[in-house]
Amino acid sequence: MNKSTIRIGTRGSKLALYQANLVKSKLEEAFPDKTFEIVIISTKGDKILDVALSKIGDKGLFTKELEHALFNDEVDMCVHSLKDLPTVFPEGAQLGAILKRAEYKDAWVSKDGISLEDMDESHTVATSSLRRIAQVHRINPKVKVVDIRGNVDTRLKKMNDGHCDAMVMAGAGLIRLGYNDAITHLFEADYFVSACGQGAIAIEIRENDKAIDSIVKQLHCETSYQQITAERSFLNELEGGCQIPIGAYARVEGEELHLLGLVAMPDGTKELRAELSGKACESEEIGRKLAQQIAQSGGVEILEKVRTLNNQ
Repeated sequence: MNKSTIRIGTRGSKLALYQANLVKSKLEEAFPDKTFEIVIISTKGDKILDVALSKIGDKGLFTKELEHALFNDEVDMCVHSLKDLPTVFPEGAQLGAILKRAEYKDAWVSKDGISLEDMDESHTVATSSLRRIAQVHRINPKVKVVDIRGNVDTRLKKMNDGHCDAMVMAGAGLIRLGYNDAITHLFEADYFVSACGQGAIAIEIRENDKAIDSIVKQLHCETSYQQITAERSFLNELEGGCQIPIGAYARVEGEELHLLGLVAMPDGTKELRAELSGKACESEEIGRKLAQQIAQSGGVEILEKVRTLNNQ
């Protein structure tokens, strides 16, 4: 391997490859004297497609094998959808950069254009996220919710083949793959709270790898980092993940950061929301304080009930 060749690890899905190639093209533009190549690695989450995410756990589900490749010097960096990354990096790894955040909202994808609010008992909505399930039930408790797994193409085909009448999906993934026309509408964050880190691409590197760190830092967006840090701090303080219906969205206006957080029961019967603002440079502390605020107002009881249900 030529020393000027830098290896980018990624999952093999169409969306993951789009994101890795986006990173590759930006790095090639910034470093024309270097060669960058894509290395595809299959993860546990890619292999288990017949079980709901909430049933198989979420720590490292889409990242662990990539990190093994990083530690074994098979790749020099890993490109992730940031919302797939656990809130604490494994020993020996660190966040290298966060690209400028793309669309953060959840998308409503409806086969016949019907809205979630207008659905009745005969309609079925598909999603594999407990956070989305909880909010769908809260908005319209009449609809049936079913699980769905697979990449974007697979999910769209399943819907068109009759698996469901509509889906809730990440807007960023649909837009990145050119499926803008499939989006019926995007939910506003204060109505349907998105996942922590949704819409952001993260680059993970080895700790103390100064050469790679200096390269990926060329792609880093500080504003997106402040947003994501607040959201992930909120998630980490509540010890949540795909198994817990937790959502958050932070926005930065000048030097101020505003954070909205959500904790809910999967059946939509109880939902807690709170908001907190502060200095953007203190984003981690804002996330932690908002999580503590929600926990003290009943969030702990919700989290305990959800974990009990998941273990049954």
